[in-house]
Amino acid sequence: MRVYFVILVSFIAQISSSLAQNRELGKVTKAELEEKFYPNDSSAVAAILINKGKVSFDISGALEMITEVEVKIKIYKKEGYIWANEQIPFFTGNSEIETVNFSNALTYNLVNNEIQITKAKAENQFTEERNQSFKIKKLTMPNVKEGSIIEYKYKITTPYITSIRDWAFQKRIPVKFSQFITDIPEYLFYNVHTKGTLLFTETKDKISKFISSNENKSNSTYRYNSMVNPYNHKVDQLSYLDNRTVYSLENIPAIKEELFVNNIENYSSAIVHEIAGIKFKDNSFKAISNSWEEIVKSINESENFGQQINKLNYFEEELNPLLVAASTANEKVGVIFSFVQSRMKWNEYYGYYCKDGVKKAYQNKVGNYAEVNLMLVAMLRYANLEANPVLISTKSNGIAIFPSRKAFNIVVASVVIDGKLLFLDATSKDSSVGILPTDDLNWFGRLVKNDGSSDLVDIIAKDASLDVVNYVVTVDSEGKVSGNVREQYLDYEAMKFREDYSDQTNDFLIQRIEKKYKGIEVSDYNLINDKKTDEMIVEKYSITENNSVETIGNKLYFSPMMHFELSENPFKQEFREYPIDFTFPFKEKYNISIKIPEGYKIESLPENVAIVMDNNYGGFTYSIIDENEKIQFKLVLDIATTIIPPKDYEMLKEFFKVVIEKQKEKIILKKI
Repeated sequence: MRVYFVILVSFIAQISSSLAQNRELGKVTKAELEEKFYPNDSSAVAAILINKGKVSFDISGALEMITEVEVKIKIYKKEGYIWANEQIPFFTGNSEIETVNFSNALTYNLVNNEIQITKAKAENQFTEERNQSFKIKKLTMPNVKEGSIIEYKYKITTPYITSIRDWAFQKRIPVKFSQFITDIPEYLFYNVHTKGTLLFTETKDKISKFISSNENKSNSTYRYNSMVNPYNHKVDQLSYLDNRTVYSLENIPAIKEELFVNNIENYSSAIVHEIAGIKFKDNSFKAISNSWEEIVKSINESENFGQQINKLNYFEEELNPLLVAASTANEKVGVIFSFVQSRMKWNEYYGYYCKDGVKKAYQNKVGNYAEVNLMLVAMLRYANLEANPVLISTKSNGIAIFPSRKAFNIVVASVVIDGKLLFLDATSKDSSVGILPTDDLNWFGRLVKNDGSSDLVDIIAKDASLDVVNYVVTVDSEGKVSGNVREQYLDYEAMKFREDYSDQTNDFLIQRIEKKYKGIEVSDYNLINDKKTDEMIVEKYSITENNSVETIGNKLYFSPMMHFELSENPFKQEFREYPIDFTFPFKEKYNISIKIPEGYKIESLPENVAIVMDNNYGGFTYSIIDENEKIQFKLVLDIATTIIPPKDYEMLKEFFKVVIEKQKEKIILKKI
């Protein structure tokens, strides 16, 4: 019996050792390299086998936070090569900068049944400037093929301890094992928030630490960091405790992209830290409030934010003549917004703090996000309008869920007109008053008042933007279709068009239409108001086509929508995990007048339909009328809300199914 027990213990030890080895870098096996697909997700183009992070603090001298990360990735398909590149942003905006260093970057391949190792060289690493405050350290792994395994480490050292970098357990590819360790000295306290739905294990421990005099980095008089030795007493050794927390999660599914999602990273399971306070060695405690009010007040008191709005005597001489002709509040807002939008060029640097200041930016006619929009706020206030800055996290930056100084990444302007709050962003040449760039439309912002207090404001678009198609068409006896189209875009639909096509030629725009609607030919194209942001855009063109009408015997069959027919339901998934975000409410209207060919009469028309979704989400109307030689057809697809929760996905999916099926119904003309 004892022999069996020893064998069992030995067997368990071997398994434990094997598991431990599989969670360490440098332990790549032939079996791993031979693996053709990820066992838990055969569709995965790559999988992260190990993702381990550790945060610790060096308090022996100038306080520093150190983040160390180890990564091991298996590449299954060519589409997974993108995962052989890593990029780490780091802060360089002040005199104290962060540093990022890669190490142990290796690519493993199986060649002639032998493991071949390729080490990354100096040319595989490089640094790029992202904006005035951040750079990006990039690593490109060498000799990557289908079947490769890559490993690397990186280390981030920073003097900024207010927030620990977020740790995302869930990625866009599966993760086999993810672990995050925080070793936080007893003097530091952080609020911890979690995102996502996955449950991870969490263990806590206390680790004894000490600093001896020969480790002191401050100076020869043993001056330890003021946090732990506020009176700079001479000491030979300092003991303290690290509060260790280990977060672990295994077999993590990939977070899957879905259509109409704000930013998929918002729903990834992750841990977020933000500093709450510091305890000094004399037991005094400094609380660092993380309420939105305190954060916004701190931002507003900065010389590079609130004080910039109060600066005058740099724009008045040029602005005053323009304001003379503006008698109403609406006119004043329009004049000021157009002035800033046309004069200033955004230098593509984000941020809510000014870099060079509004005066210098105005003089140079170029500035960052803050300089352009804080200048706009100043001018609106100068014109005696109720204007304030609004802090926003863009969609690409993620939703600002928890109070944090890094929650926001831009500032826009707001103004109250006739009791209605309007938002403005003059960094975009395509936006207009009350119409923000779509990346700004990220649920909520914080409106900053003159006294530093703030209000949570809803920046979700409320009013439907219009796309109206008027099509006068003739069908001949051979089934050939010809006609004239007039399409109008208003509000966000107009801005979206400008963002995509404002700099394109007519030839390009014609090709765009012909590519979108197969089998048509476009001529006599004319684009109106594409440069006037306060006007609707109009496209006018002529069409000929041969694909919309089917001839069977002595009958003609065609959809009244012609080539505009929406043929595919955008919602195909059986289940929906995330809210549906349409970016803005919209209304598509089609007014189509169809002249039938001589010698034909109408045999049948589709029935009229009107559908309304629950919760005022929108509706669909389909109306068709026989006017002897003409058929008058109207279709309206109305999505009246921006965001629909996943619990109503099935209803939305069924709604679009009805819309698609209805558009496929045919008009039948019979030869007389």
